[in-house]
Amino acid sequence: MTKDRARLHPLSSLPAFDQATGDLSVVIETPKDSPNKYDYDPGCGAFRLAGVLPHGQYFPYDFGFVPSTLADDGDPLDVLLLLDVSVPVGCVLSARLIGVIEAKQRENRQGWVRNDRLLAVATRAHTHQHVRSLGDLEPKLMDEIEAFFVNYNRAKGKEFKPVKRAGPKPAAKLVQHGMKAFKRKRSRNG
Repeated sequence: MTKDRARLHPLSSLPAFDQATGDLSVVIETPKDSPNKYDYDPGCGAFRLAGVLPHGQYFPYDFGFVPSTLADDGDPLDVLLLLDVSVPVGCVLSARLIGVIEAKQRENRQGWVRNDRLLAVATRAHTHQHVRSLGDLEPKLMDEIEAFFVNYNRAKGKEFKPVKRAGPKPAAKLVQHGMKAFKRKRSRNG
């Protein structure tokens, strides 16, 4: 991404962590309870409708990305955000990492690609204020979140396989790795 583009479209280049608080920055692409999936397009600085879920399916929590990161699939790191009520598309907020669903994904029987899902709690959340790690959540909730991602990807013609669940420290390492990958790509592109 060129320096001019980064200035024009700041959502993709916001800091991954707030330097003052250490909180994770999250850009919401798809609000909780939405049957529509939105993706941020840094090329035009807007959100595009990426798809519609099958009838009766909706996002269980707000879903977005961590800016200034790059995952193995070529997109910013994905994050599912626990918050009291949904926020609008494009909202930027701070969050506390609580863990990650390490997963792999493939399309059309091609090779597997790592496509993890970070889990975080909004810093200003009341309902989930006590949650510091995945162990603080009901195990059934984690099963339901994983099932959502499996079914969501199946509807798109992709396979999604959760590999394991990990806590906040491995999740933070993934963010650090994603930040380094983003910087490498940015420096290659000028």
